[in-house]
Amino acid sequence: MSSTIKNSPAILASYVLAALALLLVLKAGLLVALYSGLLVYSLVHLLTPTIEKKFNNKQARMIAVILLSSLIVTSISVSIWACLVFFRSDAGSMQSLLEKMAAIIEASRSQLPSVLSSYLPEGVDPLKGVLSNWLREHSGEAKLLSQEAGHLIVHLLLGMIIGSMVALQDVNSNRQYRVFAAALHQRITILVEMFQKVVFAQVRISLINTLFTGIYLAIVLPLAGVHLPLTKSMIAITFFAGLIPVAGNIISNTVIVIVSLAHSPQMAAISLAYMVIIHKLEYFLNARIIGSQINAKAWELLTAILVMEALFGLAGVAAAPVFYAYIKKELSNRDLV
Repeated sequence: MSSTIKNSPAILASYVLAALALLLVLKAGLLVALYSGLLVYSLVHLLTPTIEKKFNNKQARMIAVILLSSLIVTSISVSIWACLVFFRSDAGSMQSLLEKMAAIIEASRSQLPSVLSSYLPEGVDPLKGVLSNWLREHSGEAKLLSQEAGHLIVHLLLGMIIGSMVALQDVNSNRQYRVFAAALHQRITILVEMFQKVVFAQVRISLINTLFTGIYLAIVLPLAGVHLPLTKSMIAITFFAGLIPVAGNIISNTVIVIVSLAHSPQMAAISLAYMVIIHKLEYFLNARIIGSQINAKAWELLTAILVMEALFGLAGVAAAPVFYAYIKKELSNRDLV
């Protein structure tokens, strides 16, 4: 692509519009809709080639893709509902987990060196206070997650429906775009590509991390005669927190180490050592899986997460890996990085 084409008004305008669109997504609270739409779109496109091999007739192929889209939307909806049910149950309740962690800290205070115990919150109320202060700093997100939960569900469903409709149109269409539309289509194509690479790679990493953590918590420790409380909750938290690159490990590791204090400080140290070893492996996986996909180091993703969290709160944390990968890819395509 020549320099003149790269810098044509239509293409430059598409960059501006893409930047404004991503900013609007964060400001208007549409990240859930965007991600759910991109997820369904990506899954449909990922599975469509398999369907096309089995259906030669165009109409039959279209019906198959429609059924596939419906199945994907239904499966994702049921999975989300199941997760919500689990985390609202006694086994996965965040309130129960918080209270149990506070009780463990209080019971373990006398077993720890005074240098360490002085940094621990004294009882349940101070620990809740730390969480409350953090939530107060993110009151907008907390309100969104509670009072506007219905809107989130609507955004989720609409995003999935829109994603499936766009995927169906792409499967059934070979239309030619004019210059500006083609430039916008290219911006969207790159965003979808980066979303697929980051999200699918991070899911793989989180599954591997959860597998090793589950083996440690549910197999190795019980065989050694150690039975930690809240094992199921810790495994679930490891998976969901692991979907956040780098920062998610800090969350899950903190929970596991604190709960390990319920047995002894020595067990907490063993758990911490095991987590460090596992996450050394995960950093290697990050470099091989995510790094090779988007050409980004762990420190780059962490910096992007910190900046986006400061600017946009929780939505920025979720958006940072994908948006950073997209921006870097666009800059790379223009030979700027």
